[in-house]
Amino acid sequence: MKSRKDNLKRVIVDFKKLTPEILALLVEKYPDGYDDDQIISFRNSHNEIIEAVEVTTEDTKYLVKVSSKLAITMENYDEDDYENFEGNDPEAIQEPDMVDEDSDDDND
Repeated sequence: MKSRKDNLKRVIVDFKKLTPEILALLVEKYPDGYDDDQIISFRNSHNEIIEAVEVTTEDTKYLVKVSSKLAITMENYDEDDYENFEGNDPEAIQEPDMVDEDSDDDND
């Protein structure tokens, strides 16, 4: 017998398409970030290996592609930053400032 979870719509989400609703679900499910054992690996239709973390709503299973931008955005999540946006607005999530850890200020 199939469970209800087998009938969920499956959606792969890239950082560019991340919405406040999905981000909130991620932060709720992975409050301390995600570990390697929580990452799902699979091949997409172009036979590329994709790594993602999973969150589920009543009707949809989201596979959110893992990236350093995602990790930083989850780390810095503040629900108030998104109160003026619709929950499904991908324009609400701004790319984080990526700090290049290799560029130390050793030239002083």
